Amino acid sequence: MHASTFETTSSQGTSAAPHRFRWRVVDIVVAAVLGVALGLVFWGWNTVGYAWFVSMDAFTPGLGGLAVGIWLIGGVIGGLVIRKPGAALLVEVIAAVVSMLIGNVWGVSTLLSGVVQGLGAELVFALFLYARFTLPVAMLSGVGAAVGAWVFELFYGSSPNILKTAEFNTIYLIALVVSGAVLAGLLGWLAVRALAATGALNRFAAGRERRREV
Repeated sequence: MHASTFETTSSQGTSAAPHRFRWRVVDIVVAAVLGVALGLVFWGWNTVGYAWFVSMDAFTPGLGGLAVGIWLIGGVIGGLVIRKPGAALLVEVIAAVVSMLIGNVWGVSTLLSGVVQGLGAELVFALFLYARFTLPVAMLSGVGAAVGAWVFELFYGSSPNILKTAEFNTIYLIALVVSGAVLAGLLGWLAVRALAATGALNRFAAGRERRREV
């Protein structure tokens, strides 16, 4: 290979990564649409999920974490669809803002939770350099969001979980991790595949991958 050929290939390789990570207008629009749609899902889950949370916690303190996964799904879906740095965080935060503005009992803590949970999901996609979007990565992203939620609730509020027993916090962490992996990770991955099958994601890698599988 000639030196000039090597230099051309090398320059193309170094410019490809920034281009892959550059946000397009369609990315921003879809992130907003996903965030609003998932915010409505969060709002609906505020009643169903909270009732499940309370009933499970009454059965075994800490087990209510099994109901939290749906509130973590925004980061997973945002990361799987848009595949750009910040996508998981942005979609989760928009969803949290929508849920908060419509009205719930948690108020501004909804937004703070969204930031922390979105960061947890985002870190997993970053760990894989925004290059792998398989089911295991989606489930790990859900787990990352769950760990973020656990850490946030450990210290936040007038009655933070750090004041509770080690047994409670251990059970709660395990329940959150399971819920994050299944309700956020697995369900989020399936939701993206279903959305891609409709053709709605044809301008995204998730949609192109789905077409190649058919």
